[in-house]
Amino acid sequence: MAEPPLAVRRRSRLGAARKRSRPPAGPSAACSPLAVKRASIGGEGTPAQSPCGDSEEDMFGDYGSFCEDDSLLAQALDAEPARPQDAEAAAGVVPESLRSGADQREQENCSASGTAGTRGGDTERGVQTPASDPLGASEELADSLFDELPSSQLLYFAEMCQPPAGSEASAGTKKVDARTCSSSDKIRSASSPCPDSEHKNRSAEFSSDLKSDSCKNTSLKDHLKNALTENAKAPTVKVSKTKQLKEAILSEEICVARKAIGSPSVDIGPFYGLPSKVKDLLRQLRGIETLYEWQHDCLTLECLQQRKNLIYSLPTSGGKTLVAEILILQELLCMQKDVLMILPYVAIVQEKVWGLSSFGIELGFLVEEYAGSKGRFPPIKRRCKKSLYIATIEKGHMLVNSLIETDRIGDLGLVVVDELHMLGEGSRGATLEMTLAKILYTSKSTHIVGMSATLNNVADLQKFLRAEYYTKNFRPVELKEYIKIRDTIYEVDSKAENGFTFSRLLNFKYSSNLKKADPDHIIALVTEVIPKYSCLIFCPTKKNCENVASMVCKYLSKEFRSHMEKEKQDLIKDLKNIGNGSICPVLKQTIPFGVAYHHSGLTNDERKSIEEAYSRGVLCLLACTATLAAGVNLPARRVILRAPYVASDFLKKNQYKQMIGRAGRAGIDNAGESILIVQEKDKHLVQDLVTSPLENCYSNLLLEFTKGMQNLLLSLVGLKIAVTQEEVYDFLCHTLLGAQQQLLSKEKSLSELVKDGLESLIEKGLLRVKIMEKEQNSKITLAITRLGKAAYKGSIDLSYCNLLYKELKKGLEGLVLESSFHLLYLATPYDMVSNCSPDWMIYLRQLSAAEQTVADMVGVPESFIAKKASGQAIRKSVDSASVNRLYLTFILYTLLKETNIWSVSEKFNLSRGYVQNLLNSAASFASCVLHFCEELEEFWVYKALLTELTKHLTYCVKTELIPLMEVAGVLEARANQLYNAGYKTLAHLANANPETLVKTIEHLSRRQAKQIVSSAKYLQSVNEMLFQNSFLTWVEREKFSSYLIQGFVAQNRDSEE
Repeated sequence: MAEPPLAVRRRSRLGAARKRSRPPAGPSAACSPLAVKRASIGGEGTPAQSPCGDSEEDMFGDYGSFCEDDSLLAQALDAEPARPQDAEAAAGVVPESLRSGADQREQENCSASGTAGTRGGDTERGVQTPASDPLGASEELADSLFDELPSSQLLYFAEMCQPPAGSEASAGTKKVDARTCSSSDKIRSASSPCPDSEHKNRSAEFSSDLKSDSCKNTSLKDHLKNALTENAKAPTVKVSKTKQLKEAILSEEICVARKAIGSPSVDIGPFYGLPSKVKDLLRQLRGIETLYEWQHDCLTLECLQQRKNLIYSLPTSGGKTLVAEILILQELLCMQKDVLMILPYVAIVQEKVWGLSSFGIELGFLVEEYAGSKGRFPPIKRRCKKSLYIATIEKGHMLVNSLIETDRIGDLGLVVVDELHMLGEGSRGATLEMTLAKILYTSKSTHIVGMSATLNNVADLQKFLRAEYYTKNFRPVELKEYIKIRDTIYEVDSKAENGFTFSRLLNFKYSSNLKKADPDHIIALVTEVIPKYSCLIFCPTKKNCENVASMVCKYLSKEFRSHMEKEKQDLIKDLKNIGNGSICPVLKQTIPFGVAYHHSGLTNDERKSIEEAYSRGVLCLLACTATLAAGVNLPARRVILRAPYVASDFLKKNQYKQMIGRAGRAGIDNAGESILIVQEKDKHLVQDLVTSPLENCYSNLLLEFTKGMQNLLLSLVGLKIAVTQEEVYDFLCHTLLGAQQQLLSKEKSLSELVKDGLESLIEKGLLRVKIMEKEQNSKITLAITRLGKAAYKGSIDLSYCNLLYKELKKGLEGLVLESSFHLLYLATPYDMVSNCSPDWMIYLRQLSAAEQTVADMVGVPESFIAKKASGQAIRKSVDSASVNRLYLTFILYTLLKETNIWSVSEKFNLSRGYVQNLLNSAASFASCVLHFCEELEEFWVYKALLTELTKHLTYCVKTELIPLMEVAGVLEARANQLYNAGYKTLAHLANANPETLVKTIEHLSRRQAKQIVSSAKYLQSVNEMLFQNSFLTWVEREKFSSYLIQGFVAQNRDSEE
């Protein structure tokens, strides 16, 4: 098979041609500070296969093409007065001939035996150089370092690294050096810092045919043409023949897959329209050899071939996610479109980013996290590589809004929604409904795939999403449901009269003391499976989780301690490191027996460590709350429900199915069991629970009015999706509310609800009415105000939008910058204020002089706190919301100073989980306030301040650890380990050897090490891309400014004449 030609890399740096003419680095270069610096920051990456080639037209992406007439710079260049020296400099350069010549040389270079260029457009990665060519490697090392330098320093370092007199150098290089020296004085001159002079001096080095006159005003367009010509002449770098062959095979398979996806043929390619490498990766990374029959049937559905929307539903652990991931890869690799994956919780987003980053590195697409405070709006637009956005419900909505606003919603080829039943759950369901409705209304090319294990009224969802439906009652491992009343276990049987049939009696000898401690026979149930198999106990409350874990360990035999004893001690040591020497006494007692608890009272790092230990089999029993059922995937041989309650609320059928769905691990167990412990008084309620159908999914746009209906109306007008009352009504008819309006809006019609909502927004000053008069007819339209635009772009709850604006405005009058306390107050989330109960003595002790100033400004005088602390009567009322919010600010302020959740939780007498949740909410809200301020010019001062504050709240670690914390899967404890081991920057991790990491870092598996290195390489490539984009934007701006100045001077001269 003939090898397809590989694209020749064209450097986007302006000095690329000069750098290629530099001789191999001599001793002086090798010993320079340049080389020493490169050793610490440089990175060598593997060239990624790109499915599309590069061209001059798209070389600069969104920043305007230098070969087209529609860019701003091109218009400025056309306006430039022709001069003799310009005509002489550009005489031999014609765009068409340049392109054809470059293409011809590119084909010749690519077809040569044993040579290959890096993929076009993938400039963020380095080029591998054979070990047999040390001089070439040194030269490439120096070249890549010069890529990172600003243009003003290039000539200085070229002079510094110049070989001593008498050393061998090419004639061409001597000419370049001579020209460099002749113009260096002008560059270093402080009296003429104009960037344009740097471009003129540097232009002499682009081609050996140009004159040495540095004052020649050659246009930037000609510079670029000359640079491209030199790049085309440059020889390609030799790479491994095997690697070249593998890339060629992958490229060919992707092309075949693209054609197959677009054709109606039954044969859709090597692996469901994907290259065979995907199948290999699934085997290597997931251990998946073959797909289930239902997965094959689903992937070959006719509606998917026709790109119709799809809803599919199967029981938990049925393999739904794998189908979604294959569809995602088809869209990214074959259809060359971006993909959005919406997941319900931050922890699941982070787990999925971690899991798919390896696929992104191997297959050449980007995985971007949109959760908490992370995410760019709008996302970066890239030329070749496509992006997979993995987002929470809230961040997914903001992302879709930004794509609609910038007319890029068509770039989104596929939207995947996990846990589609979340549409019926409160404000988050309303936000998800808004997101999907906007996609359906604004983009005909984006198709939607939703999945869930608990759907009932599918017809309503089909009508809303215009989707086909696929379902199977399949589980890879059989699930047997039981209930326990006293010491008798019954099997759930839908055919039986009362829904149960007798199964067995518990055979466990209980002492009188044990009966009092364990009346529900939990120890008897768990000892039947642990430690050989794993077990989960779902408890109603967090406190109950800890009590159950402690009780079980008291009565377990000492034999349980010997199971994986060393690994348990390592886990305890790891948890102590996380807590800076502190560990929860309950965990210290239970972990030696292989038992732990799991709930929101743990910190993120603690939860992660416990989950990893459970997955490895170090822990065999977890006492957990219902949040684990909807969170990360931790299956078990047996699942026990301690009671049919979540807190004080009786269990819903959806929640019950989620919990028992964790029973049975595919590939490990041949069966799974769930046992619901029932008291006699709840027997009839449980009979209804196990026999009743799943709950219906209803729209929440009306129930969550400010977060639902009003928020939707505001964003529709702001995004110009609908600007009249009639258009707004038409949009709402295409929502889930529109599909269910006869069920939900009984008191008022949908049109009346629209009218009331718009009038309320106008009263709040978020919308205004415009009257457009055309001829004799007038048309009333709606327009968004500046405050309204800031509110929807920042995703600010409209119930406190005006309050936030007033507090930010008041802050401008006297923002206290002696510390971050005042700024933290403005970023403290409003929705956590109602759950706060201040400890007044702690409150009083926190007040310093600077903090008291802030307290007075926000309306909380010191006298009020002192009287509260001493128990005196208060005559003058103070706003309780401000008091509580200030107290939360004290907690955050202390946390940022100490960066230790353990010590702060003890100081304020709060649970670690509450402090962690407050921190996460504050980071997310600070990000929202930042976007809010970006839309209001009077708040420009907050932009830089909130950017840094958001970063500190997101990671809450020492400043030097923040770059490491950005890597997927690295939390504070791991970041400390890496930093202490010498991996102090992103570049250090990107260039690290995974095998060395495993040996250096305690408790780090080989798989984790590989994913950390892959994530670091990805982040480094994104940072380089951002730098290139900002540099190119600066070049265009400065060049265009010089033309404006020249035009202004010429105009003045003409007027004087």
